[in-house]
Amino acid sequence: MADNPNIRGQEDRQRIDVHQEHELRYWSEKFGVTPDDLKEAIDAVGPMVEDVEQRVRGRGSRRQ
Repeated sequence: MADNPNIRGQEDRQRIDVHQEHELRYWSEKFGVTPDDLKEAIDAVGPMVEDVEQRVRGRGSRRQ
């Protein structure tokens, strides 16, 4: 299902959609990384906020 930026449900708070410009901008700023760094972290560990945060903070590992 496509993400609607006007609807902020539980799923939106747990998953990062890098195809949505507002989410890419928000999470990049929140984690203090560039959008490219955020995309690399998501490629490595998947889109779940908790996993991405651990990755950008240096505690995550590659997804298998």
